Amino acid sequence: MSIPLNSDANVAALAGGAATRGAPALKVAVPAVPAVPAVAQKPVTKAEPLYDPDQLRKNLHEAVENLNRQVERNGRGLNFSFDDRLHQPIITVRNTDTGEIVRQIPNEVIVRVAHSIEDLKGLLLDQTS
Repeated sequence: MSIPLNSDANVAALAGGAATRGAPALKVAVPAVPAVPAVAQKPVTKAEPLYDPDQLRKNLHEAVENLNRQVERNGRGLNFSFDDRLHQPIITVRNTDTGEIVRQIPNEVIVRVAHSIEDLKGLLLDQTS
């Protein structure tokens, strides 16, 4: 037998409510819950970097210069440079007789693509407010 759930009496009957049987409604005493005292919040401290980015960049450029001087003294065709736009070192291997670039790490094509992506960042993500 199905009972339509379109009236309050039918819903109360299904739930076993006392109102449909003529019995008095039950009254339950709910004990009062004491208020929880507010917890004092500590001020948020921001983490400061343990290094100075400008000093790190300066040290990196000095290390690249030292590497170039060392390689030059050894008569090798290596050159170390640092790309400031990509924040990445670039290593070039040259033929010492002709001066021709034998190999570049990362490849020149990769560097050009990375520069193009850096140029497009401003177009893709507009941070003006």
